[in-house]
Amino acid sequence: MAYEIKRFPYDGTIDADGHVLEPPDLWENYLPEKYQARALRIGIDDEGFEYLEVDGRPSHRSRKGSLGLLGAMGEEDQRPSPERRYADSMPFGACDLQERLALLDQENLEQSLLYPTLGLLWEWELTDPDLSLAYCVAYNRWIADFCRDSSGRLVPIAHLTLLDPEGSAAELERAVKDGCKGAWVNPFHHHRIPHGADVNDVLYAKCQELDVPIAVHPTFTPHDKPAEGIFDLPQQGVLYASMMWLRAIVQQAFISYISMGTLDRFPRLRLGILEAGSGWVGAMLDRLDAVDDALRRGRVKLSATEYFQRQCFVSGDPDETIAPYTIDKVGAHCFMWATDYPHPDHPHTWVDDLTRYAEALSPETRAMVLGDNVRRIYRL
Repeated sequence: MAYEIKRFPYDGTIDADGHVLEPPDLWENYLPEKYQARALRIGIDDEGFEYLEVDGRPSHRSRKGSLGLLGAMGEEDQRPSPERRYADSMPFGACDLQERLALLDQENLEQSLLYPTLGLLWEWELTDPDLSLAYCVAYNRWIADFCRDSSGRLVPIAHLTLLDPEGSAAELERAVKDGCKGAWVNPFHHHRIPHGADVNDVLYAKCQELDVPIAVHPTFTPHDKPAEGIFDLPQQGVLYASMMWLRAIVQQAFISYISMGTLDRFPRLRLGILEAGSGWVGAMLDRLDAVDDALRRGRVKLSATEYFQRQCFVSGDPDETIAPYTIDKVGAHCFMWATDYPHPDHPHTWVDDLTRYAEALSPETRAMVLGDNVRRIYRL
């Protein structure tokens, strides 16, 4: 079954994490001349399969036809083939401004915050801070241009790298002036530096100064196999475990902001957790509070729950069934939702799923989760 467009029954709804499929020549067009030879681009191997080229080298993971499936939400047959090409397989609204606005109208969405697709794939195998920042700047310039004539309905979010916190702080200031309403970083660090470490404070200080949120979004990571060194998973097990592993590392990055005092140092920083579900938040906060109380750490001023309710937000999936019943207990002002359109690892039934999700909420909570929280947090 292909993606089926349906109309969501509630007005004023905002997608907190939609995606675009970037044009294959984006980085060739937007990088400075000195980086042109090292641009992110798509190549063809000897078997006719597409692959992503990162810094002049074929990617180890984005190959063998996988790029052609990046917009395959709702498709039953997601087997790669040489015939299925990235640029020829973009679904409606994935890389065309007017189509995306038409899709919002058809699905009754007021706005959508936009994140990349190819931009989620390269950081795990690029350790050069200068080129990493250059890739980010190129994407940020393009996404601001892409959204510019949408009358504010498509909201650009800047991609930043923790390999260069100072450069990312400067880029954030430039990107915000260009129209971006927030920023995101990946959930790992090549040098194993936790997100909450004070070496990254220059970036968080800039977020606080500019009054824009920053979020952690899943990407490919340097870890090919989850639980490496613990289990030897068969190939079919790796696929499923990897999807859960992505959630786990986002959660670990989030914990570092609390345990390392980042939210103490920057009490007005707004911190988000994206595309990792939301039903787990209450249980994790309970455990963090219990451990903190039992060990009497005393390193931070507030409990994990208090930090979360004061400064954090989380984007959930429409197909979650437990989350709607925990939102009010955890803090309804901290939750939002997302389509993940058009990525294939989420079902195409989000309208039906989100309708069930919304109907489990009180009218006041429903209004916050469906759109009001996004408007407040991103200053829309």
